[in-house]
Amino acid sequence: MSPSEHRDTREGFLFAGGAYFIWGFLPLYMKALAHVPAWEVVPHRILWSLPIAASVVWWQGRAGAVIEALTSPRALAMALTTAALISINWGTYVWAIGAGRALETALGYYINPLFSVFLAAVLIGERLSPPQIFAIVLAALAVALLTWEAGGVPWVSIVLTVTWGFYAYFKRTLPVDPTQGFLLEIMLLTPPAAAMYAWFEVQGTSHLGHGGGIDTALLLGTGVITAVPLMLYAVGAQLLRLSTIAVMQYSAPTMIFLIAVFVFHEPFGPSKLVAFGLIWTALVIYTWTLIAGARRTATS
Repeated sequence: MSPSEHRDTREGFLFAGGAYFIWGFLPLYMKALAHVPAWEVVPHRILWSLPIAASVVWWQGRAGAVIEALTSPRALAMALTTAALISINWGTYVWAIGAGRALETALGYYINPLFSVFLAAVLIGERLSPPQIFAIVLAALAVALLTWEAGGVPWVSIVLTVTWGFYAYFKRTLPVDPTQGFLLEIMLLTPPAAAMYAWFEVQGTSHLGHGGGIDTALLLGTGVITAVPLMLYAVGAQLLRLSTIAVMQYSAPTMIFLIAVFVFHEPFGPSKLVAFGLIWTALVIYTWTLIAGARRTATS
């Protein structure tokens, strides 16, 4: 089912809003696990997402499509690609929060819609309007400014933008819906995740069951905070207009930004203020083009 083009539904707002709410507050959860290495947290996100995703797909009665995809070399290759991309994205995000670089994660997710438009132009040949080109140029200027100010490329933002952008692009080619696709990716990631967990246990460095009750609960809970918002978003996006989703998607990075500045007290000097100002201006322009296009389509 594709996103609604003509109307929004209350259910769509609830599902998508729930997803963005969880994503927005996710830094607080991950900060509580900052003492656990990212390469240990990510396997737990995978392992404990599996039963949740499997239960949802089984309840929907769509397990057959996942099994069929596993027997298709083309679908399997594409699922392996998206699984690799999302695992890199998760690992970078978890590390960045623990390392005190939540602002860079917010920047990455702010830039992502503009990068997706750029990808569509380069890979699919979609034509960009002058305002969209201007918005992309503003985003590039923001990255250049941050690079100059920090003396290095804001690689966290770029990795998160690129991995999520390509993840969303390639996921469109999977012959299953987003929920089934997520289960397929998790199934493919489970063997290496289980091997990593076993390695931590053998080395005696595992925090699950050994780092205290809070660590164990938080690590087990990573399945919920990973699987639930992705599946909520998958359903919500089908029940909302594209222009509505375009506006709602900025809520999560805005919450991350506010948490980074006012809760984590990360440095936010004049250069970052100008850079984020450029990004916010670019997003206003980009969103305006989407809303204007949706209105033209509705009246035609």
